[in-house]
Amino acid sequence: MVGRVLEQFCLVLRVLLGVLMGALAIPVAMQVISRYTGLIPTFLWTEELATFIFVWIVMIGSAVAVWDGTHFDVRVTRDASSPLARLLQNGFVYALIMLFALLFVVYGIDYVEFGNNQRSVMMRANLALIYVSVPMAGTVWLLFAGYRLAEEISAFRNRSATS
Repeated sequence: MVGRVLEQFCLVLRVLLGVLMGALAIPVAMQVISRYTGLIPTFLWTEELATFIFVWIVMIGSAVAVWDGTHFDVRVTRDASSPLARLLQNGFVYALIMLFALLFVVYGIDYVEFGNNQRSVMMRANLALIYVSVPMAGTVWLLFAGYRLAEEISAFRNRSATS
């Protein structure tokens, strides 16, 4: 049940990623056209908007990567062959993700409060709208990594029970 809800939530995040990628093409295209053709005037806000959209793409994409298990991790040992060693290997990775997610949530809240008192230079947008992506990403990482860790533990228990 929880897995199905999280899978649907991840699907929403994937759709949002697609929308943001399409939206990113607009200010970038405006920048390119204005620089190389002179057909439209140079708009300085397009670079800022593209950066803001890109930040959101990175944060949402990182959450999807945690769900899919395609996040960055480095194996310094061979993949484990025994169920317990596999649980320890994967559990360690998910525990570290959860630790960093917690740091993003806790310190991200201060980051948002800091951004709430600032405005972007060109668009005059409240920077909290961009900075809030940090604690939001941390929260989603925490949910996804916690669920994946619970899955690993459950798989270990099932393998141990059938052995």
